[in-house]
Amino acid sequence: MIAIDWGTSSFRAWRLDDAGRELDRRSAPLGILAVPDRAFAATLATQLADWLAIDTGAVLMSGMIGSRQGWTEAAYAPTPAGADALSENLARVTLADGRDGWIVPGVITRDASGVHDVMRGEETQILGVLDALGPGTHRLCLPGTHSKWVTVRDDRIASFATHMTGETFALFAQHSILARTMPPAADELDTAAFDLGVARSGDGGGLLHHLFGIRAQVLAGALAEAQTRDTLSGLLIGHECHAASTGDAVVHLVGATALTIRYERALAQLGCSVRVHDPDAALAGLTRVASARGLLGASPA
Repeated sequence: MIAIDWGTSSFRAWRLDDAGRELDRRSAPLGILAVPDRAFAATLATQLADWLAIDTGAVLMSGMIGSRQGWTEAAYAPTPAGADALSENLARVTLADGRDGWIVPGVITRDASGVHDVMRGEETQILGVLDALGPGTHRLCLPGTHSKWVTVRDDRIASFATHMTGETFALFAQHSILARTMPPAADELDTAAFDLGVARSGDGGGLLHHLFGIRAQVLAGALAEAQTRDTLSGLLIGHECHAASTGDAVVHLVGATALTIRYERALAQLGCSVRVHDPDAALAGLTRVASARGLLGASPA
């Protein structure tokens, strides 16, 4: 079987044996936005030609490849959603060699006000850490461009909320008045600047007021220009964590290491216990869905 996590900016693939054990992996900066003319079948065939030549098993994909901008739109499964519901609603596509490929659906929910929220791709990461979570109710944070805060209850995604923290950071760091004095991204986190932003997020006045305060502090000589990027990061992540983690005893982090380091630091500053999980959880989630659908060790239909 071939498992693929195909997002907005990256393409990651794993070749698995009949028991779901990893045989090989590869990746490329070929997210769906980098594929011209939506030539997804041809791109997959080019990237995995040698695998497809020898592997007659199923091809299972997740992520933004199942969005309206992707190969085909995979309908959202409503909460509560587990591996069974996702496996029953896979979207079918035709690969370049004529065989069937499958795309995991995203998940949709409504908040207490009746407003919808959606995820696409994160559901496989969540399924991938279920064994580590165990039974009961758990709170997860999946940091990213659009961070997800998720309640998992007895192996099902019960509810979730999205925070546009990463995208907001990019907008302010590149296009706002703050960008005028902001240095390029550094290899290492300025922990003092980041902690300052997190601490500020707990003050009164609101996010919009706090954002301008970064510029005012620089103009007043109270904050170095070199510290503004990580102060902004800490401020936005701090506001997110204040809004999303109220009352959580333990928060489970699932995501890229560079981001989970920041969230772990912010949550600790807010008094939350944190457990960090495998950043490659999507593979375990895809394997769980494949097993539920009977795709492991099976030839494509």
